[in-house]
Amino acid sequence: MDLINNIKEHYYNHWNEFYEFKMNSGSISKLTADFRVLKFRPTEKRNAWTYATCGMSEDNNKQGLELFILAPTENDFLIELLTAISHYHMTGNTLGSGHTVNFGYPWYIGSKCEYGLISLPYLDGPDLEWLRTDSKDVRFLWLIPITKDEVQYKKIYGIESLESLFENSSFNYMDPFRESVISDSLPSK
Repeated sequence: MDLINNIKEHYYNHWNEFYEFKMNSGSISKLTADFRVLKFRPTEKRNAWTYATCGMSEDNNKQGLELFILAPTENDFLIELLTAISHYHMTGNTLGSGHTVNFGYPWYIGSKCEYGLISLPYLDGPDLEWLRTDSKDVRFLWLIPITKDEVQYKKIYGIESLESLFENSSFNYMDPFRESVISDSLPSK
């Protein structure tokens, strides 16, 4: 429970007050009793809803992992999504920076973003990224919704190349209806 309290305090210090949610059916039965998804309202600093795992780090790995996703509107589907991803991670399919996950549905109805890229928390920096506790170090990473084309590009050219495309394009991580940053004709490797 100390680890969970440390994680909650870490989030609170960065994003302020939150609401806790726990799913009572489906994949939650495989998660620890303390697992929750936290929801943060938009603030003056960030005009986004933030959904974050709290308890993914209670697995047996020496280094813990927690994920968060940003959304332009309140979208409680993300509670279910983060719970499912946590279940995947905690049942033996260890996730980390640079990995992608299949959401199974669009981020929002009509969105081409059906996958997530686990990335560094660029908007919050290293102060959010790491929490060091007596029991383990916990890493906080950003789950960025991306398209199938962007996943394929990352598999071929690597995460650094994909992130360069994001930086050099009109990539809007908060737009569920954005077009892929991948052009129809990919360059030769």
